[in-house]
Amino acid sequence: MAVITIIGSGMMGSALAFPARDNGNEVRIVGTHLDRQIIEACKKTNRHPKFTRDFPDGIAFYQFEELSQALPDTDVVIGGVSSFGVDWFADEILPVLPDGMKLLTVTKGLLDTPDGRLMTYPHYWEQRAAALGKHFSFNAIGGPCTSYELVFGDQTEVAFCGRNREDLLYLRSLMNTDYYHITVTDDIVGIESAVALKNGYALGIALTIGLNQRQFGLDSELHFNSQAAVFGQSVKEMARLLEFQGAMNMDNLAVGAGDLYVTVYGGRTRLIGILLGRGMDIEEAKKELNGVTLESLVVAERVGRVIRHHIGKGTLKAEDFPLLLHIDDIITRQLPVNIPWESFKGEYFQ
Repeated sequence: MAVITIIGSGMMGSALAFPARDNGNEVRIVGTHLDRQIIEACKKTNRHPKFTRDFPDGIAFYQFEELSQALPDTDVVIGGVSSFGVDWFADEILPVLPDGMKLLTVTKGLLDTPDGRLMTYPHYWEQRAAALGKHFSFNAIGGPCTSYELVFGDQTEVAFCGRNREDLLYLRSLMNTDYYHITVTDDIVGIESAVALKNGYALGIALTIGLNQRQFGLDSELHFNSQAAVFGQSVKEMARLLEFQGAMNMDNLAVGAGDLYVTVYGGRTRLIGILLGRGMDIEEAKKELNGVTLESLVVAERVGRVIRHHIGKGTLKAEDFPLLLHIDDIITRQLPVNIPWESFKGEYFQ
């Protein structure tokens, strides 16, 4: 048994309390400064406001101001912040953690650098920790996993990635259950990039749903040919980007493809893609969703900048990324949806 402290009481961070506690670990959930109402509800009802199932018995809940009470004796910290909390986590959490702490994060996304690189969050946090004179074991979770299904023990396959094999095996021993199955790998770039890229590409697939609704009506049957076509193109472009970034194991593309499949069938990315496909521009679609945070827009824009940077240098070709570039045009230039179907075609001969 270990003491696991989850920082961030969003849906995914909180959902991880279920396999952690089911394995007999002591689990503590600490809300961020934005999670006050969530933690109050959890303390009163032993249930997350977004879940329809109670937490397992024995989980302790803390407001952010009570973090110092939750950290003593902690063996593993799980970071449950969204990609919009990356700097907050670096500023507020890393300085107060004891040196050598093992961390496991659910945050999905990529940063782009001025020299045209895509940086994973674990690598970014390593840099921030080094600037503090500290060393942590940064590990991350990737794969197709929706929080509400994990809460109910649906069969789920994910990957933990990190630098140290022994740390990964230890983390797996704490979290693996008969419903939560964990592959471990040191291919941080492969896993983290694949599961971040899927957000932008899921938006692209959802565009086809909106296009069909515009043509055939809001109550029309779903049309799967067009979704499948964009799904296939998405996986091809994701593979090219993983190779460009130096991913070590292309099998990890499957983790991103599975995550892409899950994301298309629910959530905020699906909604904004449908609205764009119906004919709204990006500002109208964001207004319709009333300020909902959309990580898919951020990652698509960042990756688009990197691709265009390298097209300018001659190290990437525009014809290899027609879908992502079109998604970027929709987001950054407010261009109408006009999926470049013909550019998806190929000729493959031995």
